[in-house]
Amino acid sequence: MNVTDSRYSQFSLIREMLETPRIVAQFNPAVAESTGRAVGQAGRLLLTGEGSSRIFPSKNNIAHARRAGWKLVLHSEAGRQASEYALQDWAVFAASNSGRTAEVIRLYQRLREQGHPHLYSLSATPQSRLEELATRGFVLSCGKEEAVAATKSVMEQGLFYRALLEYASGSPSCGPRLKELGTQIETALTTPVDPALTARIARAKTIYWAGRNDGVAEELTLKTNEITRRKSDLLEGTYAVHGIEEVMDADDVVLWVDPYEESEAKFHDVLVKGVGMEVIAISPRATSFPTIRIPDAGDLSGFVQLAAGWNVLVETGLTLGINLDKPQRARKVGNEFTG
Repeated sequence: MNVTDSRYSQFSLIREMLETPRIVAQFNPAVAESTGRAVGQAGRLLLTGEGSSRIFPSKNNIAHARRAGWKLVLHSEAGRQASEYALQDWAVFAASNSGRTAEVIRLYQRLREQGHPHLYSLSATPQSRLEELATRGFVLSCGKEEAVAATKSVMEQGLFYRALLEYASGSPSCGPRLKELGTQIETALTTPVDPALTARIARAKTIYWAGRNDGVAEELTLKTNEITRRKSDLLEGTYAVHGIEEVMDADDVVLWVDPYEESEAKFHDVLVKGVGMEVIAISPRATSFPTIRIPDAGDLSGFVQLAAGWNVLVETGLTLGINLDKPQRARKVGNEFTG
């Protein structure tokens, strides 16, 4: 993205993406301290929500917690399915930018009727219906988003959960690193993308995203639909070489986030040689594929990877001549509670 070019600055989506480095750098993890300690005492936490409010914020932090070996039991589920679970011994945290998402509102109504003592909410809207149902509610500092696709709010939700889980596990540490993380995110957002790669992605009938089950590739799969209007699919882990190649086409493309080095040869054999398609990597290191290089943020790398994916999708959307702010069918509130 070129912050000085009017082709970019005319879109709310891009302006909101470019606000993210400041939001990250100025985030105060202490806002989650007391609730994090309460969650730690509960010992179990369900992270719920719909779409972008759940995918990256919950899954990226669950993956980090497992790598860190934290004892807190964590699970993520969308509101409808979560309502089928026995949650009496769980703390529950629901994220919804609008605070009006039907699935989580109905879940919280049900849990309130059962007298559930640990219901928390995270929203961009003060005094929302969701906050009214929660034991305690939190409001994001990023402000309202004008674009349909959620961006800066997703990053702040992810940081909030990171701080929450650190306090719950008795190991707060991200605060001193956030200024540098903001700079790394800005680099990922503004690194020029080779126009030949952008043109190749824009020609694809289906844009596949491969990567770990940590919310990054999955969230970018959703953003592909909203930003480029192209069909997309998530190929978790090494799923891309375990059968789906039978229906892939040479016109398709795979964007691989942080590739497993030992799997690169197999991806090349199956996808590049076998299917004839392009594989493009997003990574802090050089790979055997065309690679969009990004800063290495260690255990905060998911935030940088997500920003780099936004950069690629924006360039693709502009190449396709799409109005990035106005999808034809997608809505800001996917399923609004009206009861």
